[in-house]
Amino acid sequence: MGGRKRLHMGEERKNGNGAVAVATKAVKKDKVRLLLADDHSLFRAGLKDLLDGTSHFSIVGEAATGPEALEMVEKKMPDIVLMDIRLPGMDGIACTRQIKKTHPEVTVLVLSMYDDESHVLEAFNAGANGYLSKLLSAQDLVRAIETVHQEGYLIPGNIMTRLMGGIRKLDLSAMEDANGVVTKSELRVLSSLVQGRSNKQIADEIFVSEKTVKNHLNHLFKKLGVKNRTEAVVKAIERGLVSMQ
Repeated sequence: MGGRKRLHMGEERKNGNGAVAVATKAVKKDKVRLLLADDHSLFRAGLKDLLDGTSHFSIVGEAATGPEALEMVEKKMPDIVLMDIRLPGMDGIACTRQIKKTHPEVTVLVLSMYDDESHVLEAFNAGANGYLSKLLSAQDLVRAIETVHQEGYLIPGNIMTRLMGGIRKLDLSAMEDANGVVTKSELRVLSSLVQGRSNKQIADEIFVSEKTVKNHLNHLFKKLGVKNRTEAVVKAIERGLVSMQ
């Protein structure tokens, strides 16, 4: 299949590299083991044809329902699950939550027709590592799977742009918790983090070393009660630091 083959009928949306990839994850040398969880057999067939045709992906299983997806994860232990949100028996959100509870090392990348903020936040709150639209081109999908495997987390650029559209002034009082108040420096790092900047970009922007940025991030994670960059962004949105209007 050519790189521009469509996986779904509809107007083409160019995503390019417009994705915010955060956190870190070791890159494996072997083929990336993928599990396809989608109740549409034709869509699964298209995914399998596309991804099995690459030199670095291997389809180890398919599931048409939520319970089947959980069973296949136990049997096959894939590196990445490509998860549809609307699955019969148990929806993709509940499946994602269960997978991350029992096998947190398994990456879950949600593929959905829904790209509104509420579905995105629901997926990330369930533990998803990434969220993509089914309208992506084949080339962009392959690139996105590679990114989430290598980097650990991915938020598509078009969704991040909408989330960014309503960023408002950060309020120190809104950041108080049992661990203390976020400092002004940490707030600047958080603001840059929400905009998808890398550690180096943040360091250059606020004139500090990358090590200092990492220290600020570690402090932020503790104060927000999160484990990684994506959860920090989601938490900022939930606390009203980012408006979705």
